[in-house]
Amino acid sequence: MRTPYVAGNWKMNLDRRAAGELAAAIRDHKADGVHVGLFPAMVHLDEVIRQVAGSAVRVGGQNCSDEVSGAFTGEVSAGMLQDIGATVVLLGHSERRHVYGETDEFISRKVHRALDAGLDVMLCVGETIEERRAGDTESVCRTQLTAGLAGVDRSALGTGSDGGRISIAYEPVWAIGTGETASPQQAGAVHTYLRGVLAGMYDEAAADATRILYGGSVKPDNAKELLSVADIDGALVGGASLKPDLFLPIIDAAL
Repeated sequence: MRTPYVAGNWKMNLDRRAAGELAAAIRDHKADGVHVGLFPAMVHLDEVIRQVAGSAVRVGGQNCSDEVSGAFTGEVSAGMLQDIGATVVLLGHSERRHVYGETDEFISRKVHRALDAGLDVMLCVGETIEERRAGDTESVCRTQLTAGLAGVDRSALGTGSDGGRISIAYEPVWAIGTGETASPQQAGAVHTYLRGVLAGMYDEAAADATRILYGGSVKPDNAKELLSVADIDGALVGGASLKPDLFLPIIDAAL
């Protein structure tokens, strides 16, 4: 039985005070049996880490460089994230792919940098509405998953209920910030498919241990139905993670 994982991607939102207050509210919420993760803006990482210190809440970066160090203005390395106290990094988010043009190969380099630095990785995959209408959902997600994890050792995936160092977030691009949500049946079918891809890449134990989250307009009123699907192991939440009265009920829905 995989432990549910609910993560909030705060994107480029909140000021320092609001980020700290939100982190404190999440820290104080009883969520035994659910792993909770937060991805604040880079400049607020230290404050959020300070607020959740001593709790089980995980804090990570929304991105990292594909380089270790050097003359790369504006970049933040995986090692820097680890040094400040982050334990995980979000990679391959659709906004990184489609707004900033990150390729599968570029994302794969970041995955390796993160793992080498001691960070866990949440790798995002998902199709556009045009790709879904063309019937390409599975091929797109398979390509993104296999390329993103290319060269990643089996040991990174683990075998237990808490998974390994890799988790996957399926985020249909057409459902992010649009108010549209994949139906539980649509999302569940892709999650089951992705688990099969992992089994083919590694083995059944690795696939069974890996948590696959759903991301795409998750809200309190649809979370329970989505999270009740067998192969959906949690949620990567965007806008609804910015308010305690929306995010905390989603955490509760995973119990």
